[in-house]
Amino acid sequence: MSKKVLTTPIQDKDLEDIKIGDVIYLTGYLVTARDAAHTRLVKLGRKLPVDLRGKAIFHAGPIMVHRKDDPTKFDVVSIGPTTSMRMEKFQKQFLEQTGTKLIVGKGGMGPNTTAGCKETKALHCVFPGGCAVVAAECVEEVEDCQWPELGMPEAMWVMRVKEFGPLVVSIDTHGNNLFEQNKKHFNELKNPIVEEINKHVSFIQ
Repeated sequence: MSKKVLTTPIQDKDLEDIKIGDVIYLTGYLVTARDAAHTRLVKLGRKLPVDLRGKAIFHAGPIMVHRKDDPTKFDVVSIGPTTSMRMEKFQKQFLEQTGTKLIVGKGGMGPNTTAGCKETKALHCVFPGGCAVVAAECVEEVEDCQWPELGMPEAMWVMRVKEFGPLVVSIDTHGNNLFEQNKKHFNELKNPIVEEINKHVSFIQ
């Protein structure tokens, strides 16, 4: 099976055949954008300082250090994903306003993001937790930093990456949500087990 690598700028046609559960990788531009960036754009109506059309965002707060050979530039020490659900209430509007094609984070997202991905033809993917150093090794260069006044975790870091991943697709462009489907399936399996256990367990009234 060939390795699926998306390259920015990502087009709608690039995402048509990708489905939830698929494992993909990203080459090109990845920009960190978490709570503050979403709030400034959607709630406060501030224009983003980075053009995200066809690009990918990362719900992450990286640890950066100045490069020894050039103090004006940065290297990534680690960059692990943060919980994507924190951006749920803003994500659909964020997609509509920016043209972002790929969201990367930790854990699943809800119906608002699912609708946004379907309408704007975008994906949400999960990067494995606990692999922040591995993620950093995929960064070829940190090209820019915008909104530095927000602090290192919340600033928008513009990075060029190569085969960044693995990324597990959790929401596809057809409105399928892997986490929601799994919840439903696991609950269906759980209920008869709980009923059987209850037959053999007595509770203090």
